Amino acid sequence: MKLIRFGEPGQEKPGVLLKDGSRIDSSAIGSDYDETFFAKGGLKQLETWLKKSAPSASRVPANVRLGPPICRPSKIVCIGLNYRDHAAETKAEPPKEPVLFFKATTSLMGPNDSLVMPRNSSKVDWEVELAVIIGKRALYIDKKSALDYVAGYALHNDYSERSFQLERGGQWVKGKSADTFAPLGPFLATPDEIPNVGNLKMWLMVNGISRQNSSTGNMIFDVATLVSYVSQFMTLLPGDVISTGTPAGVGLGMNPPVYLKAGDIVELGIENLGESRQRVTAYHGAH
Repeated sequence: MKLIRFGEPGQEKPGVLLKDGSRIDSSAIGSDYDETFFAKGGLKQLETWLKKSAPSASRVPANVRLGPPICRPSKIVCIGLNYRDHAAETKAEPPKEPVLFFKATTSLMGPNDSLVMPRNSSKVDWEVELAVIIGKRALYIDKKSALDYVAGYALHNDYSERSFQLERGGQWVKGKSADTFAPLGPFLATPDEIPNVGNLKMWLMVNGISRQNSSTGNMIFDVATLVSYVSQFMTLLPGDVISTGTPAGVGLGMNPPVYLKAGDIVELGIENLGESRQRVTAYHGAH
């Protein structure tokens, strides 16, 4: 299944993207795609409901905005330097253990919403990433069973403000957490839709110019390793997100570095997980 959420920001309803490309409203199941939904076997209920009700469910027009495919999770855990080529371009030693950092959950937005550059930013950068959505409570799980805890996968752009991240002291979270810095989706694909998560093509373009072109096969630590590893340090709750790192081709790695400016268009995609598009806009106070 491919789960979507649609409607105005803060008022999204749950839906499903069907194989023929049409979108249906699944609010009849009585739950948004949140922690409770995943914890209480919502995916199974949704599957049962779909078989019976998909033909008669109301269609969602193609021009209706897509929100992030999950409600605000309890946490967004990100993995740094998890692609061999990206570690090399940033002149960092490939890590011996996964590098963890957090992204504020308030950074979450729809896949095609505008990116708002934070106030006083000067080095906003892009990062196409595979996001893993957790399906059930996980603590101290082993690698062998880790994929049993995955509800699905989604496309994520882990936007970063490099001057906040690298020049302001402390941890990376400051450069990762601005509002709009986590466009997620267009949909959450359940694992049966993604037969080989370890070998998916991924790409990103800025203003039509290719910047990132790689595959999840270049990960240093694979999805099962990451889910198990993170669970050694914290309880992962249903609906939580692990964003698994970005390949080479970020603005920081260019010589000289290139960063985003208002008016730029960022487009990205991962094989079987769809595409997203963000227009970069300047900060104008409250939004």
